[in-house]
Amino acid sequence: MIYLDNAATTKPHPACVEAMRQALTEHWGNPSALYRFGIDAARQLRTARQSVAQALGAPTECVYFTACGTESDNWAIFSSAERLGKRGKHIITSAVEHSAVRKPMKKLEEQGFEVTYLMPDAKGRITVEALQNALRKDTILVSIMMVNNESGAVMPIEKMAKLTHSVCPNALFHTDAVQGFFKVPFRASTLGADMISVSGHKVHASKGVGALYVRSGLKLPPYLIGGGQEGGLRSGTEGLPQIMGFAAACEALLSERMANITRQNELKTMLQEGLRCIDGVKLLGAQEAPHIVNLAVRGLRSQGLLNALQDREICVSAGSACSKGHRSHVLQAMGVDPELIDGSIRVSLSSETTKEEIETFLAAMPEVIASLK
Repeated sequence: MIYLDNAATTKPHPACVEAMRQALTEHWGNPSALYRFGIDAARQLRTARQSVAQALGAPTECVYFTACGTESDNWAIFSSAERLGKRGKHIITSAVEHSAVRKPMKKLEEQGFEVTYLMPDAKGRITVEALQNALRKDTILVSIMMVNNESGAVMPIEKMAKLTHSVCPNALFHTDAVQGFFKVPFRASTLGADMISVSGHKVHASKGVGALYVRSGLKLPPYLIGGGQEGGLRSGTEGLPQIMGFAAACEALLSERMANITRQNELKTMLQEGLRCIDGVKLLGAQEAPHIVNLAVRGLRSQGLLNALQDREICVSAGSACSKGHRSHVLQAMGVDPELIDGSIRVSLSSETTKEEIETFLAAMPEVIASLK
């Protein structure tokens, strides 16, 4: 099988698998228990938090574990609205956010908040100028994703965060960095964002774990109330196997991060150049991130392309894995021709993608197009 859907999920790193095995067989105590077995589990939890914090470039005490990137986004958005809702009701986001941000925004609109959705340019980018024009005195939250999961556009988050805090000193800035973590170099301590969401299964850890960075000194209301875990902000017994696996993946990949980014960019360029030579193929979006290439074939449907590639044991996706057959809201916001949207597919790479896999995909595409036409 040739797996080219890494923006949807990634294969767990062997270090992640081994760490999870150890957690399930050796360190399976409750980290909140006060006897030695529980204290050992708590020690493993602290070490894992340090590893993820190091990968994020954040102080250890600023990293809180969640079940996924979606939960991290929900926590950041709803807790910010609860904390600052009495100061103002205006929130800014973009029209190309993941559903984990878009749907919470819709929920807040139902509760009386006003949400401004910044429109992208034709490549899917959100500009600093667009944000500047939208900021108001009553703006309390800005949430802009770091990397778009369909267009591959990389947003100028550091400049946006700085602008937000300059114009609206009391507002909070959140970024969904699920597609940016280990793909776009950043350090949480210098990025300027108040909150940063990341996910484990996008970086060769398991599903079922994510994290939310909350800058030092920011007091958010608790997201889950109960036993007081995660500093009292996110109660519930910590999923130590997933957390230890997440930390192990971060440790394994951290020293190779820049080399992996360079290598994926080289493979992306090779893929783009090969696709431009295939009649009928059109590339969509900015494709600035090292791992995302979106393309379309006019006159063909996405599902047909997916099925034909799957018959050749090649896995790609039709836009976001969370869209579930709906027309891409990202490509619609970019003003892409509906016929191209309906024929778009996303190819996404990882540190494990090989040159031979790209060559096989490129060789298969003309055959697939000819067979479907």
